[in-house]
Amino acid sequence: MLKLGYNEATCMKKSSVEKDLELCEKYGYDYIELRLDMLKEYFKTHTVEDLQDYFATHNIKPFAFNSIEDINFCDEKQWEELKELFLFGCEVAQKIQNPYIIVVPTVREGMEKLTEQEVFEDSVKVLNELADLAEPYGVKLSFEPIGDRRWCCNSLRQAWEIVQAVNRDNVGLTVDCINFYMHDKCADLEYISKIPREKLFVFHINDCEDLPLRVLDHCDRIMPGKGCIPVQAIADQVKKTGYDEIASLELFRPEYWEMDPEEVIKMGAESCRRYLD
Repeated sequence: MLKLGYNEATCMKKSSVEKDLELCEKYGYDYIELRLDMLKEYFKTHTVEDLQDYFATHNIKPFAFNSIEDINFCDEKQWEELKELFLFGCEVAQKIQNPYIIVVPTVREGMEKLTEQEVFEDSVKVLNELADLAEPYGVKLSFEPIGDRRWCCNSLRQAWEIVQAVNRDNVGLTVDCINFYMHDKCADLEYISKIPREKLFVFHINDCEDLPLRVLDHCDRIMPGKGCIPVQAIADQVKKTGYDEIASLELFRPEYWEMDPEEVIKMGAESCRRYLD
């Protein structure tokens, strides 16, 4: 059975770490994926000890930080800024026993012109460097391919080949429903079940509007079961690996950002539970 998770991107415009924790606890979520930008805001008025105390006295627990983005093809300045944010995440993760940090390939003009070999070589190099940084903190990297071709790594197959080449215990994969759908409309659903259980770190659950792939974007995400993605079939393939951890609701829908966070978080719990068993 999967565990119910919540990703803070879902209500990030009108919510906060404090509010998300309170509401996720109220509506029975097991885990939360904290956003690094929202954590920095939280620490303006709170300490890491406050966060430790909260998790020690409540059911909900931290699971993955979101996210370190644009990890590929960085110049020196970009890489130093990325490392600074990454190490901030590692330090906090160690203190609150948050096991994963999600890392995301680069979206930038011209990415689609790169060869798959160029993306492979750069990704292996970068993931190894980040894994070296994370290792002393006991933190694992969950690499998430983004299905849109504007991102340099956009298929689960490509990401899995990269993770296999890295071949480290602290580097694995995130499977995200819309990203799996955006690549080729889930043409090879069974590929998910080929991922070894120990390499599947995070599962993001979501749905989307029925739009052409060239038009579909992340703002078109909607609650699971309300769109065109075969969410149940994806969840079933995830479970076939033996995975029994988080199914984390991750949405970037402007309509939800303008709603009362309690309404969205309650609706999210109701929408996701049918996929957990």
